[in-house]
Amino acid sequence: MRSRLAARSARLVLAAAAVTALAATATACGPEDLADSGSSAAPSAVASAGSGGSDSSSSDSSTDGSSTDGSNSSGSDSNSSGSTDKTDSSDGGKSGYGQSCGTNDLDFTITSESQAGGYYLVTAKAKSGITCYLEINTPSVSFGSGADGVASPVGQGGEDPIKLTGSAVAYTGISPKTTNNNDGKEFENVIIATADDDPNPAELKLPETANVDKPIVTNWATNRAEAIPVIV
Repeated sequence: MRSRLAARSARLVLAAAAVTALAATATACGPEDLADSGSSAAPSAVASAGSGGSDSSSSDSSTDGSSTDGSNSSGSDSNSSGSTDKTDSSDGGKSGYGQSCGTNDLDFTITSESQAGGYYLVTAKAKSGITCYLEINTPSVSFGSGADGVASPVGQGGEDPIKLTGSAVAYTGISPKTTNNNDGKEFENVIIATADDDPNPAELKLPETANVDKPIVTNWATNRAEAIPVIV
């Protein structure tokens, strides 16, 4: 009887020990298992987010591609506009027909002539692509910026208006000195414009230094013989 009680007690002790061990194991493994479970879930979430990010980026990229196409189309329009501007600027932004000649529409040459005691013959020609009219009959001419260097018109020659285009030319004659004395100032250049208020006068280099005193200038003419300045 005593041996059976001892055996039963031993079994109870062993069973209790087993239960205690099992409880301890369950308690110890529970949090770790949860942590492990959480950590294994985290990579899956990250992968899903990464996959979603990739889709979003791809979508954005497609949208960006559309915008780029739009900007290219706009660029084409801009280039087309640029070509038009370039065409317009080839004649100074003017139509090239029926306009009044500005000084910057013309090319000038100047030569020294011996008639009438010596004078300068100025030849004006329209620049390439320009057609214009010399509507003001007499050019504005001066030596230097002082009032005493301004050439007075003598009223000879002249046609109004004179059409300049292609090889057509107009002439004006300038006499730098009309006095019989030793007075005067030395100049190496002469300033010419198609009008007194022209904002772009041309400064021409003289063939030689001129002694200037009471200068005169003729009207524009298509016949160079009419551009010889003479005081009447």
